[in-house]
Amino acid sequence: MTPQEVTELEDWFKNVELPKAPIMLFQGTEIADVNKFLEAQFISLRHDPASKINAPIIYRLKTLKLLIEANL
Repeated sequence: MTPQEVTELEDWFKNVELPKAPIMLFQGTEIADVNKFLEAQFISLRHDPASKINAPIIYRLKTLKLLIEANL
């Protein structure tokens, strides 16, 4: 993921109405506080967006985005 893509994804989350917690992202993965979840995920992505260690973070963020879009 490029720095520009990270910025675009972060902007998307800032401009959409976030669902109320708790959110079941996957079986066994519950988001208790959406804002804290997003903040924690984007800290690592901003630091080194191309790192392979960020692949699960990108997957979680894109999954959350799909869940939000499905409910719009």
